[in-house]
Amino acid sequence: MDDLLAQLRAGLPADALITDPDVTASYAHDMASFCAAGAPAVVVLPRTVEQVQHVMRTATALRVPVVPQGARTGLSGAANATDGCIVLSLTKMDRILEISAVDRIAVVEPGVINATLSRAVAEQGLSYPPDPSSWEMCTIGGNIGTASGGLCCVKYGVTAEYVLGLDVVLADGRLMTTGRRTAKGVAGYDLTRLFVGSEGSLGIVVKAVLALRPSPPRQLVLAAEFPSAAAACDAVCRIMERGHTPSLLELMDGTTIRAVNAMAHMGLPETTEALLLAAFDTPDPAADLAAVGELCAAAGATEVVPAEDVAESELLLQARRLSLTALEAVRSATMIDDVCVPRSRLAAMLDGTAAIAEKYGLTIGVCAHAGDGNTHPVVCFDQADPDESRRARESFDEIMALGLELGGTITGEHGVGVLKKDWLARELGPVGLEMQRGIKQTFDPLGLLNPGKLF
Repeated sequence: MDDLLAQLRAGLPADALITDPDVTASYAHDMASFCAAGAPAVVVLPRTVEQVQHVMRTATALRVPVVPQGARTGLSGAANATDGCIVLSLTKMDRILEISAVDRIAVVEPGVINATLSRAVAEQGLSYPPDPSSWEMCTIGGNIGTASGGLCCVKYGVTAEYVLGLDVVLADGRLMTTGRRTAKGVAGYDLTRLFVGSEGSLGIVVKAVLALRPSPPRQLVLAAEFPSAAAACDAVCRIMERGHTPSLLELMDGTTIRAVNAMAHMGLPETTEALLLAAFDTPDPAADLAAVGELCAAAGATEVVPAEDVAESELLLQARRLSLTALEAVRSATMIDDVCVPRSRLAAMLDGTAAIAEKYGLTIGVCAHAGDGNTHPVVCFDQADPDESRRARESFDEIMALGLELGGTITGEHGVGVLKKDWLARELGPVGLEMQRGIKQTFDPLGLLNPGKLF
């Protein structure tokens, strides 16, 4: 410990090091349940690339593990500390270095908050589309680490589609640049995409070149109520099959609706078993909403309510934004799953999740990015009750198994971390897992970067 601190201090300012155990303990974990976390030896908050390089050279010399962190809003334990590690928090590297309206790019450090970037580019008539639910808190570096998505990904895609290039500090302290600033480029292997979603296990992202888009028109929203989740999923299939491109297509099941009502008194009909929200930011959103409204009615919607203006649209979206908070109020703890299935299997996923909830005697609400099949079943349980905690974990695993059976994936946007590492092996298979471990060995031969995650 003394050697570690002495060598770190040799290349870092005093305020970049935190050793107080009471403070370092607050950096030990992200927001995931059921994920073990160790006690870090030290927390480092660098402000420059050179300081990150110094940390990694020191870690390599002393064989000390390093756990990179952003805002710790993750839901898989990917940012959890291991005993005796260096926690490398990148939140102080928070500068927007460049915004180019001509090239439609932004160049940022990893600690930039997603919402901060979005507002900055909006001032120049541009947008950065990826919008995770935690966008007011989460960092761009964390978004890159988990390949995060958001509400608008049905039309605009996820983080991976907006990362053009990266500066990465490797495990031994070398600095590598990947990708490009240009609209096109196919020189060599696509190492940029390799790092997106790698959860800090291959290198430390210290700069990112991000693609931007022109700001879209303000969207209008439609809300459709359904007597069953299957009917709502049928409407989703009809909407996508007819070629519509909504900017948002979100679904809440009856359990989630009742939780939102209980918390916010929004007056949603208690008999509604599914609420579908569709939005368009097209030149004529009212016409698109009318067409989608007809499809919802044909699928069995009991009521279809199109918004007339932006303010009314925001009111309709409020229920969806409150979903996770409302479900968290049901019991003392929640486990938020992140299973993505083909759109055509969405109804089977929701019906299967309801059956799992009944089997284990638990409240499990589902909110979903329905337009891309990404479901978020939220298992509500009392963490002080050992039996209920056991049932929660078992139901969580059954939900992931169901997703794989339906041709899906164990994570659409939250990542693997600690929570799903056993399931990653099942999804990849032995050959895929061997290849992935080989990549890890190439970039991190000593196994110092975020050990215990993914594999």
